[in-house]
Amino acid sequence: MAATDTVVSQPASVHATAVLVGGRAVLIRGNSGSGKSRLALALLQAAQDGRLSFARLVADDRTRLEAVNGRLLARPAPELAGLLEVRGAGIRQVPYEPVAAVFLVIDIVHEPPRMPDASDLTVAINGISLPRLAVASNGEPLPLVLAEIARFQSHR
Repeated sequence: MAATDTVVSQPASVHATAVLVGGRAVLIRGNSGSGKSRLALALLQAAQDGRLSFARLVADDRTRLEAVNGRLLARPAPELAGLLEVRGAGIRQVPYEPVAAVFLVIDIVHEPPRMPDASDLTVAINGISLPRLAVASNGEPLPLVLAEIARFQSHR
């Protein structure tokens, strides 16, 4: 393949939320009501209070994913761009980024493994292998997520 060749997958819309953190995005997956938007809001707040250098919503609820040249790109569904649903508070309009490359997948699950196998620590989406972190839906995932983000940002 020539250096100018472009490898692109067909865009797929998935039930997920994406947040740009620094220069790359986290993709947050989970069942409806599991806390995806709540975690996104917590990441945005962490940037406002200085725990993160920058965070901005990419997509909430429906995220369009596309593999381009070995990177997984996340975009909002056009009709939901800039909208964040906060359960119990309604829909809020927030600043958003139109596209971001995903570097970490966060899965909100009922009960994450206490000692995950190596196979639990990565996930392939659209042919792109990405680090994966499973967090409990009934806990407070932000400290663990912030630590994982810091770990990956220090290895850039």
